Amino acid sequence: MSREAVIQTIEKEKIMVITRGIYGSELVKLAEALYEGGIRCFEITYDPADPDTLHTIKTNIQHLNTVFKEELTLGVGTVMSYEHVANAYEAGAKFLVSPHLNPVLVKATKELGMVSIPGAMTPTEIVAADECGADFIKLFPAGTLGMKYCKDIYAPLHHVKYLATVGVTEESLEEYLNLGFKGAGISSQLVDKKLREANDFATLTERARRFVEIAKRY
Repeated sequence: MSREAVIQTIEKEKIMVITRGIYGSELVKLAEALYEGGIRCFEITYDPADPDTLHTIKTNIQHLNTVFKEELTLGVGTVMSYEHVANAYEAGAKFLVSPHLNPVLVKATKELGMVSIPGAMTPTEIVAADECGADFIKLFPAGTLGMKYCKDIYAPLHHVKYLATVGVTEESLEEYLNLGFKGAGISSQLVDKKLREANDFATLTERARRFVEIAKRY
């Protein structure tokens, strides 16, 4: 899949599920449940505190690509260094997400043919991310900042492609999309630990369907 095709997929699907600390068979079960509900984009995040995070993320991305025959568009999150970028590329990731803006990482990501999604919060950071070539800007933490902040930012800076992250619910997803955001990164609502521990993946599938139904309206 070309870089432009990945951009188009993210814009079409609008929902990016973010997983942290979920690996192996549990990650596959979660991905299968959410795929059944219509989810097609997953962000598997690095854990900077884990010395084995490079190996862990690479093996899990590769395994998901094998299981799903690349029917999922997979990316890596919490990208903090060039080593993270190179490892994700070798794993087969299609997009990279960071909590912050580092122009060096944006450039490296795009040079390797992947989609760059740095995090930004302030107008200065948003403009800087856009000027250095970010494909999307993760407005982070959108849920903490609140919808009024998002609207105030969007009004003068609506030429960039925003993805809202943190605290996205069914109700707020619709608000973000109605405002003009291209999509959102969703974690807690779709990776609910209690449901996973109870082996209640059917509820996660149903939640996914509801989010997807909202996304299809835009």
